[in-house]
Amino acid sequence: MVSLDDPEKNRAFAESLSAKLVLLSDTTKTVARAFGVSTLGGFFTKRRTFYIDLNGRIRHIDRDVQVESAGQDIARNLEELGFPHR
Repeated sequence: MVSLDDPEKNRAFAESLSAKLVLLSDTTKTVARAFGVSTLGGFFTKRRTFYIDLNGRIRHIDRDVQVESAGQDIARNLEELGFPHR
């Protein structure tokens, strides 16, 4: 996951959910611009999920991310795209 927030805020967010996920802090907005998700003058980003394979190829972009079902949607999309289980 990528966030425009600083590392401390991202750490607090992950801890508040007891999540063991990695959040990249893109405080310079470099990644957001590179992936074309920067909006409103760069202050916000569009919510997108990019499925990138081990060769660095973008296999799919989910442009309709639903926060309530994102976990299940990601699992289903990974399965449908044929990504290996870990």
